[in-house]
Amino acid sequence: MTPEQYFERVPKSVDMNIRSELYSTNEFTFAVAVILSAQATDKKVNEITPALFAAAPTPARMLALGEDGLKSHIRVISFFNNKAKSIMGLAARLMDEDGNNDENYKFPARYHNRDSLMTLPGVGQKTANVIMNVLWGAPNIGVDTHVFRNAHRYGWVGGDANTPEKVEEQLLKKIPKKYHGIVNHVMVLHGRYICKALRPKCADCPVANLCAARDKTV
Repeated sequence: MTPEQYFERVPKSVDMNIRSELYSTNEFTFAVAVILSAQATDKKVNEITPALFAAAPTPARMLALGEDGLKSHIRVISFFNNKAKSIMGLAARLMDEDGNNDENYKFPARYHNRDSLMTLPGVGQKTANVIMNVLWGAPNIGVDTHVFRNAHRYGWVGGDANTPEKVEEQLLKKIPKKYHGIVNHVMVLHGRYICKALRPKCADCPVANLCAARDKTV
């Protein structure tokens, strides 16, 4: 199955209006949600973020909440201590540089590129890719567990692609540029609900007749 075949069919089977299933209220809270989602499911993150973002929807209010207050909201999330430090660092940096306390917070334009975003606390390459793709439609690929697994499952990347960064590098070369903006969104939703790690729902898959994965269920 080629990427062209996949990206011509699969987008018709997912909700393309949903840019991310992570709950957020503005650009700052989306970044926080992405940080929290590392090695945690979106479902688990979404259980705690409505209350957190009601209390701290901006960098200023996150700082006012304090690290202990933040931890009280996120302690059910894996690695919550480290994530709390990153989120407080992010809030402090944005407040120092910007001072924006608008509940419809938007990142300053200087952060609308990956290198600049990755200078912020808690923002690695995957997090930056997801933020840029979801918020600003940039053609970046955030390689989460679904993208990583299925890129290998479909044979789109080689066995040497053993990190998210290497998978992204190979996917950007393998997948035609016209699809780059939707790769993350489509592969995540398809991987989460249809082409799952265990017992993929091949009977419901729009590319089942094209797929040569060894673990097909039909």
